[in-house]
Amino acid sequence: MRPRARNVHAVILAGGAGERFWPASRAAAPKPLLRVVGGASLLAATVARARAVAGRDRVWLVCGAEHADAMRREARLPPARVVVEPARRNTAMASAVAALVVAARDPEAVLLVLPADHQIGDPAGFRAAAGRALRAASATGALVTLGVRPTRPDTGYGYIDLGTAVGKAHPGLHRVRRFVEKPDAARARRYLRSGRFLWNAGIFAWTARALLEEVAAHAPELDAALAPLRRDGAARGPSPGALGRAYRTAPSLPVDVAILERSRRVWCLPVDFPWSDVGTWQSLAETLGVNPARSAVVEGEAVLCDAPGNLVWAHGRPIALLGVEGLAVIDAGDAVLVARLDRSGEVRRVVGELRARRRHELV
Repeated sequence: MRPRARNVHAVILAGGAGERFWPASRAAAPKPLLRVVGGASLLAATVARARAVAGRDRVWLVCGAEHADAMRREARLPPARVVVEPARRNTAMASAVAALVVAARDPEAVLLVLPADHQIGDPAGFRAAAGRALRAASATGALVTLGVRPTRPDTGYGYIDLGTAVGKAHPGLHRVRRFVEKPDAARARRYLRSGRFLWNAGIFAWTARALLEEVAAHAPELDAALAPLRRDGAARGPSPGALGRAYRTAPSLPVDVAILERSRRVWCLPVDFPWSDVGTWQSLAETLGVNPARSAVVEGEAVLCDAPGNLVWAHGRPIALLGVEGLAVIDAGDAVLVARLDRSGEVRRVVGELRARRRHELV
């Protein structure tokens, strides 16, 4: 099977809150819509990657109701290929619903599942890797995850522990020994030294049939929650009522936890292309080339005097930095964040404090 075969579909998941990207990412302006790398939004760049693999008419989007119109416009997708979630239930439910909906139209569908808000620096390398993963998934029924070779002992990513090679029919692919959630610094350093662990990119290839079989085998609560959608007849698209009933009882779990950690059909394809989940201001700074000698300005005007290694986002007014380094200074107009880059993964604490103060207009 070639990557552009007619039964290859790409599913973009855009349901996350992006709280670690506060104050730029808000309920009213979620992270996938931000333009932080180049001129396109993160979502638009993901759609372009998806179309390069699946074709223009086989790209799907799963997103929340509060952003559905904005997401659909940004992705330039027809309503029929946008699944609007009535509540946040994490990636297991989103992936399973997408598999049901696509399979109702194409029972032999092979799905490439992508987060909406990641940055990939080598489109050709991505296409080649996606093609290999899709071919393996189509031929064997395996659930294939892409694992990025780590370049540093990062504690903000989940890791994949590689097992044995699959065999000559699918060179380079490995079985997965286990998934490891975000480790502490000491374990992350051991993982990097071992050469056996990869970053979990959250990019998957599987047939719709295989995923739904594994949901039935390993996630009974999730499988039961899908029943209203099966009865509804998803070929014409699930009705809001059926979606509402399904989501009311669905567990809120990542697909890794609900299915992949329990399945024996999980393979991994190690990849080398430049990748970032752009999950924190520090990861964005690294993507933009910030280092001890260089700062970066995402947007607006900044005056930097003896101020290396900073990331600045100005909004309608200049920002001046003098004699400081290693900071994220993010001005969103109505709120300003000043944080050490190496602690920017803790921004959720700020969001939690704002909620406790009932400053919901800021989150």
